[in-house]
Amino acid sequence: MQLNQVTVSARDLDASIAFYRTLGLKLIVKNDHYARFECPDGGSTFSLHLDPEARGVNETTIYFEDDELDGMVVRLKARGIVFDADPVDQSWRWREAYLRDPTGNRICLYQAGEIRRFPPWRLKD
Repeated sequence: MQLNQVTVSARDLDASIAFYRTLGLKLIVKNDHYARFECPDGGSTFSLHLDPEARGVNETTIYFEDDELDGMVVRLKARGIVFDADPVDQSWRWREAYLRDPTGNRICLYQAGEIRRFPPWRLKD
């Protein structure tokens, strides 16, 4: 099994499309209530579904990995993206920065490398 895509709600589809394009996702499908993006690496997709009543997700976090996290954050800030938390090294050996999309969905941009799938505490098969 392979994770193909994640879909989140968007109050303002055009604003959310602009936001995710600024993050570096490539818009591949768009209509009046839906948009789908390709992630720059790995072949995964990410989509938005219009819901004018959406209030954003706080219990779930959307994770996007970038090997050059600090540089990405600098570039995004220069383009007007506001962060809730700048990159910081976590005890689980990931470097993470947090922000929210225009609907309020929580996003973590992170750098983990091989540690993401193969941490020292990984369970044995």
